[in-house]
Amino acid sequence: MARPQGKNIEKARKAVEHRPYPLNEAVELLQKVKYAKFDETVELVLRLGVDPRQADQMVRGTLVLPHGLGKSKKVLVIASGEKIREAEEAGADLVGGEEMVKKIQEGWTDFDAVIATPDMMKSVGRLGKVLGPRGLMPNPKAGTVTFDVKTAVQEVKAGKVEFRVDKTAIIHAPVGKTTFPAQRLVENAQAFISAVVKAKPVAAKGKYVRTITLSSTMGPGIPIDLSTAEAHV
Repeated sequence: MARPQGKNIEKARKAVEHRPYPLNEAVELLQKVKYAKFDETVELVLRLGVDPRQADQMVRGTLVLPHGLGKSKKVLVIASGEKIREAEEAGADLVGGEEMVKKIQEGWTDFDAVIATPDMMKSVGRLGKVLGPRGLMPNPKAGTVTFDVKTAVQEVKAGKVEFRVDKTAIIHAPVGKTTFPAQRLVENAQAFISAVVKAKPVAAKGKYVRTITLSSTMGPGIPIDLSTAEAHV
């Protein structure tokens, strides 16, 4: 039997009208109905008009949010030689080579992002079953397999977001915290929507962005006016 929803979430849901909201109004409403005692993550969810089963309709990309995510990620760099020193100087929290690969194989996952140099990918490739399901596997397209370790670390620390459409044609990403000034959340959300729109596959036909929903960790989903996305076409 499903557990009854608490009074707080019910009250928050009732505050959301059955209509699409301009992005700035949605952010203001989200912050108004907030009831959790912790600083919730704000997330955008877009339902796209693509068929993810088709390779030419895959949607993925990265962007550095204008105002970051409000939390610095714990970054692990797997490298060798001089790149280890470069990673440390760039501010990586954890740096190492084969010993880090072995540690992860043994079940260690106390990090939020992984960057690897190309020469280490033969070893890192063995971690697919551990890192893949967590969305942490380094990937050249995401800029996390690179010899430019300094830039990669700085971007992740600055609030770099990676997005990829799932098998149900949904794409989502965090865009900040509920305690952010409203305008910063709006600008982060606009940047994310713009990045998804720009990543539209040539093979995608018909309406590309079907729905946009803004929500917080514990809060209700708020439908966003699609003109927010169309403004970036």
